[in-house]
Formats: sequence, structure tokens, C-alpha cells
Amino acid sequence: MKYGFRILSLLLILTLVSCGKKERQYTIGVSQCSMDIWRNKLIKELKTSEYFHENVHLEFAYTHDNDKEQIEQIDSYINKGVDLLIVSPNQLGTITPVIEKAYDRGIPVILFDRKINSQKYTAFIGGDNYLIGKNMGAFISSKLNGRGRVMEICGLKGSSPAQDRHDGFSDELRKYPEIEIVAVKWADWNEAGGRRVMFELMREHPEGKIDFIFVQNDRMAKGACDARESAAGSRYKDVRITGVDGLSGKGNGIDMVRQGRLTATYIYPTEGDQVVNLALDILQKRPYQRDNHLISSIVTKENAEILDMQANDMARQADYLDALHSKADSYLRQLNNQSIGLALTLLVIVLLITVLILGYRITVSHARMNRERARMKDAQINFFTNVSHQIRTPLTLISDPIHHIVERGHLKESDFGVLESTDRNARQLMLLVNNILDFRDAKFDVSGRRINNTDRISDDNVPKVASADSSPGTAVVSTDCRGDGDSDLDTILVVDDNADIRNYVRSILQDDYRVIDAPDGSQGLQMAREEMPDLIVSDIMMPVMDGLEMCRSIKADMATSHIPVVMLTAKSQEEQVAEGFRAGADSYLTKPFSSKVLLARIENIMLTKRRLQAFYAEQSVRGNGGMVVNAAQVEKVITRDEAFIGRLHNIISAQMSDSGLSVEGIGAEIGLGRVQLYRKVKSLTGLTPVELIRKMRLAKGRQLLESTDKNVSEIAYEVGFSSPGYFTKCFHDEYGMPPGELKVR
Repeated sequence: MKYGFRILSLLLILTLVSCGKKERQYTIGVSQCSMDIWRNKLIKELKTSEYFHENVHLEFAYTHDNDKEQIEQIDSYINKGVDLLIVSPNQLGTITPVIEKAYDRGIPVILFDRKINSQKYTAFIGGDNYLIGKNMGAFISSKLNGRGRVMEICGLKGSSPAQDRHDGFSDELRKYPEIEIVAVKWADWNEAGGRRVMFELMREHPEGKIDFIFVQNDRMAKGACDARESAAGSRYKDVRITGVDGLSGKGNGIDMVRQGRLTATYIYPTEGDQVVNLALDILQKRPYQRDNHLISSIVTKENAEILDMQANDMARQADYLDALHSKADSYLRQLNNQSIGLALTLLVIVLLITVLILGYRITVSHARMNRERARMKDAQINFFTNVSHQIRTPLTLISDPIHHIVERGHLKESDFGVLESTDRNARQLMLLVNNILDFRDAKFDVSGRRINNTDRISDDNVPKVASADSSPGTAVVSTDCRGDGDSDLDTILVVDDNADIRNYVRSILQDDYRVIDAPDGSQGLQMAREEMPDLIVSDIMMPVMDGLEMCRSIKADMATSHIPVVMLTAKSQEEQVAEGFRAGADSYLTKPFSSKVLLARIENIMLTKRRLQAFYAEQSVRGNGGMVVNAAQVEKVITRDEAFIGRLHNIISAQMSDSGLSVEGIGAEIGLGRVQLYRKVKSLTGLTPVELIRKMRLAKGRQLLESTDKNVSEIAYEVGFSSPGYFTKCFHDEYGMPPGELKVR
């Protein structure tokens, strides 16, 4: 009976839920940089569109052209977790970081009317400000028949509409050489700002003789008209003024055109319904266009009256829609207060609580079982991983050395040390096997606790027990003790917590490489930054810092990112190998390993590195100076190193003519010290930074000699040589001929 009631309750709640499924609700934050009649029109259109979408809730905030206030408002929206942001940024640069912050948090951002100095936004919608400026320039030039004197009053400096309108206007008037732009002044989009700038223009240019003034919005244009009309006897009384916005209503742009105060204005569209539709397309994963420019047109005295009538009619319809929406809300509130609705709601709540309790009990039970399974699985994986590591390490030090001796057929004096290490690791392996067998035979009491049988060591035998290589907390970092004659050998850093492994790998590599080593990832990372080795061979399972973390740190550091890393580890599972490569490893070998395979891998990496050195050096000193990467020229081009070389090349190319260009200056610009830059450039190109700069200058000089009519002295100074004589000497050393001879050819 109890289970039948539960099933009936579940069916009833599912039926009710399926009958009343609601769309997901979206909260959209709107941040306006200011509040004026044009933005009031936009907000009214946005609210009207909200009526048609029950699943949309709009929240509005605005400032008075204040960057700090707008940043705080957007931060508040981010912390609140809105689903989408619609932002009209006050200025290009200052608002950019907080918009990037929202975008990086996964919040879609629609820029309306204005843009930012970044590509970190989801979509843009608004008027084409460049086209507006261009069209107003074309209108004015047509009225002047290609000849006259004009001025421009711009909006807030640093805002994208002001800059774009100015650029479009200027570009259009450049087509007419006989039209002179007498002055350009920046204001602040407000009526008072337009009046102030107009007075400044009249004071600075009292001669007058101005045919047109292009003002970037109607509010500033109104202020400019007031200033023009208040200056009795001014030579500016007949100057024609144009604006932008084209709003209807008394005293606005279209009305001023009808009165003749403005010669023309340009309708700057708001289209709030399109903004909301774009937001829903983004939120509901529908296709959308990233850049959306709204279409508009110029208002003159010929079409001002009909446009004003249309705008007023649309405003009346919007007011009527507001009234209808308010009345509908009132009816819905009355309906929700009905008793039958309340009773049904209570019933649904009771049934929902019942289902939630049952679901919660089932979920808790499943979660408990899943946690136990996961714990047991993790323990099993960790156990076998550790056992595998403990077996493979001594096995490595037994199998490969014995194989070498058998292959050689006789013993050398140095082999006795190898045999001692083999004997020691064989006993360690036997001890490990005995411990595993002892664990299998372990006995437990009735309470589940293990019964321990401990064999104690007598005091006389304590000295015979093997001791650790070092005291606790002490790290041993050994380096190669060769003479100076081996300084040209490539350096290899071996990182492993097992001293026998480090010594054995050293014995394999020491004939061909300079070998240094470290006992853990932390020491290895420090040595990599100090020594800048040509390659690193590293274990994974180590104290203090494991090999994966060390590899990630090396690849993330610009100074060491070029160093190849070979993982030499007992971890042999496919996922473990994949994890090693994801950490940045260039190669992955599992223990027990073959010394021949290790040597072959290292030789192959070194060969590829030398090819890359030649490739990068050739690309860096080409005559045209361009970094051109051709995949056919090299088997594997490391993108991070390629980007570093490209950046280095660009810095040198940009400052090539500066004879005082120094390695320290280049390092400071890149973010590396002199020594780090020297080692990294030498490792990647085979050239020192000074040699690279000189070769690039000579290559550029040769290109100029072959392609221009400049003399040798001009070219020498242009490519950064302090004297033509030194340029001639270096050129002769590099190409086997003086530059003058190449010029004659």
C-alpha cells in the first residue's frame, strides 16, 4: 500500500510538471554610459521587447559618463551572475578590462553603440559610426559643391563613436582638396559642452567665413546653435550646422531641422527589439552575426515632418502597449490569488516534497556506494602504481647493465661498480617480493586487526643494515667533473630520486655529453634555470616536486620552454603516458629501459634541435626579414619557440636603425635577463644575440644594396652601423666582397 501510494504520487507530480513546463528564465544586465533622451528611447524599446519574451528579465544601470561607476556596475552584474551583459562602454580603453573579465567568466557580452580595445566580446550591434561620419561629409561636400571651409565638434575623446565619426568625416572630405577643415574640437556629448566649444571656435577664429560645422550629436548641436544665435553681430550667424541622432519631439534633432536651426541631422538608430532578439539568439545557441550595423539615413527639411509624424505615432503605440502590459499584469495577479490555484499549489508542494525525500534517499545511497567504489579503485591504482615503480626501478639497474656485459663478452674494471649496484638492487627486489608474500600470508584477529610477527635485529647486526645515501632533508646535486675540454659538449640534466639510476644514466651518456643531475623535481627545476641544459631526462615519481609538475613549470617559463624533456619512468599505463605528453614531455620511456633506445631518442632530439637551429638562424637573417615557416623544411616546429623567435626578430627589425640597440634592451622588452636571453637564443639558433643582430643588419643592408639607389653610407646608418667603414668590414667578412662591389653589379 505504501509503495503504491508513492508510485501514484510520483505519477501525479510528473503529470503536473509536464503540463506546466516553463521556459528557462534569463537575467540580462544593461549598463549605459550615460542617460539622455536618446538612451531613454533605447531603454523604452528594450522594455517593450521584454513584454514579448516572458523568460527575459532586464536590469538597468547607467552613469553620467563616469568610467569608475560603470566599472563598479559591471562588476556587480558579474558577481550577481547575470546570464548576459549589454554594455555601452563610456571609453575605449578604461572599460575594456572589466568587459574582458566578464567575457573570461563565461558571460556573453553584447556591445551596443560603442566598442572596446579588445576582441573579447560576443557581439556588437549599433549604428555604423564611420559610415555616419562619411555620409555627413558627403552631404556637406555636395552642399558646398566641393569648395568651402568647415569645422567639426566631436564627442567625448576616447569613445569609439566620436573617433569613428571623425575618421569617416575626415576620410570623405579628403576627396575634396578645396574643402578646408579649419578646426576640430572635442567636447563631451552634452549641450553645455557644445555651447562651450562653439564659443571657443568663435574666439579662436574671429574672421568667420565658415560654411558648415559638423557636430557629432544633436545635443551638442543645440548648444552650438544657442552660442551662434547669442553672439550679436557675429560672423557666424549664417554658418550652417548639422547634427547626429535624429530624435523626434520638441527641441530635438528633427524638430530643429524643421525650424531651420539645423541644416540636417542623421538618424542614429536604437532598435531595442533587435538587441533583445540578438541576446536570445546567443543565450539559446541559435546562429547569430557577430557585428550588426543598423541602417539609417539623413534628415533634411524635405523629409523632417513626415519622419517626425512616424516617430510620434510609434511612441504613442509603445505607450499603449505599456498600458496593456500593466493591465495584463493586474489580471494575472488576481488569477494567482484564487483559492483553487492555492490549493493546487499546496498539493503540488506536498507531492514534490515526497518525491524529493525519496529521491534524496536514493541519491545519498548511490553516492555512498560510488564514493566507496572510487576509494577502493584509487587505492588499488595507487598500490599497483607504487609496486610497479618499486619493481621496475631495480629491474632497470639489473637487466640493462647485465645485457651490456653479456653483449661485450668480457669485464672491464668499471664493471665491478656496476655489478655492485646490480647486486644491491637484486637484494632490494628480493626484499620487495618477500614483503608482498608476507602481506599475502598476514593473519588478522577477529576484530580485523593484523597480527604482527616482528623479527628484531640484534644490536651487533645494526651496522650491517644498508643506510640511506643522505640524511633526511638533505638533497644531493651532482655535476659532471670533466675538464674544460668538454665545455663544447651538449649538457644533459638527469633528475631522479634514485642515486643508482642517476649514476647509471650518467655512465651511459658521459662519453658524448656533459651530464649534471638532481635528486628531485624542485632541485631539477632550479638547475634547469641556472644551467640551461640542452635536454632533461626525468623520472616522474619523486619527492618534493614530481616530474610532471617540473615539466609543466619548465615549459611554462619563457627562459626554459625550449628545453626538450624525456620522461624515464616506471609509469607505463596509456593514460599515464598521455598525462606525461600533456605535461609537455617530448619523449616518454618506461622502465626497465634499453640504453640503446635512450641514446637513440636523445640523439634524434638533438638532431632535430640542430635542424631547428639552422632553420631559425636562416629565417632570422633573410634579406626580407620575414619569419616564414615551411613545414617541409623541418619535421617538427615547436610553436612556442617559433613565436619567441618571431617576437625577437620583430623587436630587432623595429629597432635595427638604432646603433645603440643592446642585448640588455632586447631582454628587458622580452622579459628575460641578459644571460637567459643569451642562452635561449644560442640554443635555438646557434648564434649569440650579438651575432644574430649583426647578421640581420648585414642581410638587410645587402637587400637595400640590391634593391635601392642608396649609397653605402646611407645604408650603413639605416641598418644601425655606427660607421660605414665598420659596415664595409663586416660585410666583406660575411659575403666575401665589399658592399661597393655588390652595388656595381
